[in-house]
Amino acid sequence: MTTRGITTLSVPLTLAAMAAGLAVGVGGYAFHAARGTSYLGNDPATCANCHVMASHYAGWQASPHHLVATCNDCHTPAGPVAKYVVKALNGYHHSMAFTFGGYPDVIRARPSSVAVVEANCRRCHAALTEGMSHGGAVSCIRCHASVGHLR
Repeated sequence: MTTRGITTLSVPLTLAAMAAGLAVGVGGYAFHAARGTSYLGNDPATCANCHVMASHYAGWQASPHHLVATCNDCHTPAGPVAKYVVKALNGYHHSMAFTFGGYPDVIRARPSSVAVVEANCRRCHAALTEGMSHGGAVSCIRCHASVGHLR
């Protein structure tokens, strides 16, 4: 059906295109304003872009791990695809929390993030932890919580 050259289908398509354009424009601006491209790299200073991470960054700089590991070495999986999936998920959660509020003064890692860190501890220190009697039953973080971020 047409009315003066405009089909019934073209109005919803035009509105959908306008909504998509608005979403891409606002999202692109927010990504640029939040220095989104910096999160694609491996520079630990990027993690201190948000003020709530400043103490964690300072703690990492004071720890022995800063000589051998970056934030990504501990907080993202080793595989390149899994690494960027986790970075995207963490970025989504961080951006929602910082945009809409709702983050506590003392941030806590989600269980999935703790699992990634635990796996990386065991991967990097396999030769050391291999013969320990408690094996996988006890979390490395339970006893060594401040190793990566001295407090």
